[in-house]
Amino acid sequence: MRPLDEKETTAVFEKLHKFTGNNLKNIVENPAHEGPEQNPGRYCFRLHKNKVYYVSDSLVKRATNVARNNLVALGTCIGKFTHGGSFHLTVHSLGLLSANARHKVWLKPTSEMSFLYGNHVLKGGLGRITENIAPGDGVVVYSMSDIPLGFGIAAKSTQDCRKLDPNGIVVLHQSDIGEYLRMEDEL
Repeated sequence: MRPLDEKETTAVFEKLHKFTGNNLKNIVENPAHEGPEQNPGRYCFRLHKNKVYYVSDSLVKRATNVARNNLVALGTCIGKFTHGGSFHLTVHSLGLLSANARHKVWLKPTSEMSFLYGNHVLKGGLGRITENIAPGDGVVVYSMSDIPLGFGIAAKSTQDCRKLDPNGIVVLHQSDIGEYLRMEDEL
């Protein structure tokens, strides 16, 4: 387990900024509420076996007593680096993204299952959408009862969605909570 280097930090922050925008500051400056110390510190990002973890400073200090080979995970795994060096967010980061999301999409109950099976969000399944979404922006997908279901990349802007036919793709699927069942061996 080690801190991220400059290149890795840039890749992680660029990906998080795509979904959170200026709310990235809230993630970085979030005070930690765990640990025996009176002032446990803040949360930080750590790399362990190509996975990036969001973990409190006090937990990092206590984890130094565990050998690297014996350490399985630490904190919340928010993503992983591929062999090519690019960073991918995982479904575990959904709680962090949903609390700080800049752009949101709500699905109708009839299209929730389709999204949870790994399909893209179609215009016909769109319940609501936030304003000022541009193509390529990160979007957090919610049910109509405000339960975060996953996240993806906007394929169309908010203005284009209004004119789109019902079978047009609005959000390109990246990750959803159905992965806990579909890929339980890999997670």
